[in-house]
Amino acid sequence: MNKQPARGVEVEAPSETSVADYLQSNPDFFERHSSLLAKLQLPHGRGAATVSLVERQVLVLRDKNEKLEARLRELIEVARGNDVLATKIHRLGCRLIRGQGPTALIDSLEISLREDFGASEWLILLSSTGEPELAKIASRHLRIVDPAAPELKMFETLFESGRPRCGQIRDSQRNFLFGADSVEIGSAALVPLGPQPALGLLAISSPDTERFHPTMSTEFLARIGDLVAEALGKRT
Repeated sequence: MNKQPARGVEVEAPSETSVADYLQSNPDFFERHSSLLAKLQLPHGRGAATVSLVERQVLVLRDKNEKLEARLRELIEVARGNDVLATKIHRLGCRLIRGQGPTALIDSLEISLREDFGASEWLILLSSTGEPELAKIASRHLRIVDPAAPELKMFETLFESGRPRCGQIRDSQRNFLFGADSVEIGSAALVPLGPQPALGLLAISSPDTERFHPTMSTEFLARIGDLVAEALGKRT
């Protein structure tokens, strides 16, 4: 505390904290001492000039309002983006429901992932199937492997987590899923299909390194995985 003389005797001045606490507990202080408001001068905050306490309060409230408006705009943009994604997922679900047979399922996925989700490459990797028609489909977007295939070890942690994973993938994973001579892959999303034991996975790639990044929300990818798993489950 600062010491100030009072009639020849030094007394301790109240600390800033005690003054702040007092004003916090007595919000009507300046109503009872309105003359002080005209005397108080504060830095403008955006220059060298000084302003009254009321003017400074207006500036503080204006800054706060601008921050709130910016946050609101951000939330609105997120909501709009989520609404667009929900519409695309709904459209995918309708296509899967309308599809008759395994070939129609692959065709429906091809249209949705390419047109609605901008996938440059994608693949459904199934660990097993009991549906002869599905196993006979000649499509570069579908591959069926033995459940004991050693390559599935590369995705063991993915299956254990049961959650989609986004970001860059290892060279061994990329080569196995898309081939060593595939187009440049900047990022990818790996989506387990169904709960454990999973039917397999859906792999979606993009040349854009930021298209699927590790910090992005995977909720919508998980919903896509559930839809695809349900559609496949009726044919396996």
